[in-house]
Amino acid sequence: MKTRILYIEDEPSLGKIVKETLQNQGFDVDWRTDGAHVLGVLSRFQPDVCVVDIMLPNIDGYTLCREIRKQHPSLPVIFLTAKTETRDLVKGFEAGGNDYIRKPFSMEELIVRIHNQLRISGPQTKDEIALPDEIILGKYILYPDRYELHTLKKIIKLSQRDMELLGMLAFKRNKIVDRKDILLKIWGDDSFFNSRTLDVYIRKLRNYFNEDPAIEIVTLKGKGYLFLVK
Repeated sequence: MKTRILYIEDEPSLGKIVKETLQNQGFDVDWRTDGAHVLGVLSRFQPDVCVVDIMLPNIDGYTLCREIRKQHPSLPVIFLTAKTETRDLVKGFEAGGNDYIRKPFSMEELIVRIHNQLRISGPQTKDEIALPDEIILGKYILYPDRYELHTLKKIIKLSQRDMELLGMLAFKRNKIVDRKDILLKIWGDDSFFNSRTLDVYIRKLRNYFNEDPAIEIVTLKGKGYLFLVK
């Protein structure tokens, strides 16, 4: 059975190219140009992934995503955006988005991100996070097995807690990491003391990455953190 993509984009030339390319890659694509007519399509088409432009007529992508979430809480939503400000990205995640791509984008990147959301939303083991031997984070290189973060100027030796926390954030870079999940996995409970300790470690990580303005750890009050690597 083909993977179903609900694609909402009001720019005709881009929409046609993206739809045809995805269809050539074996996806079943329902392309809509107006966010106001999407909600009725959800139950009929039953998409596996939604790809949503933020700037749409009648109803913007943020509002549309919130409405999608009411009907389908776990349906992956990938935002397409020409906006580059961090606050716009945060707004998208707070609306319920799972991922985003900045315009202009390559079809290769879009397809990779679609497959990534399908993998994340499918059956998986959540108890373990398998990190590669080397992770590129902007101008930094993280070596999980060695507990080392290499910058352009120095090598930062990480503690076990540093590595556990950074590993969780790096594994879900550009995605929301729930604060309670961090506390339960690393500290074992979400007590007030452990919560304050987590704040200290977050500040430490922010200091580690202050050499690269393209990396930001954003606090989402009441939710968790976004480890943004632009």
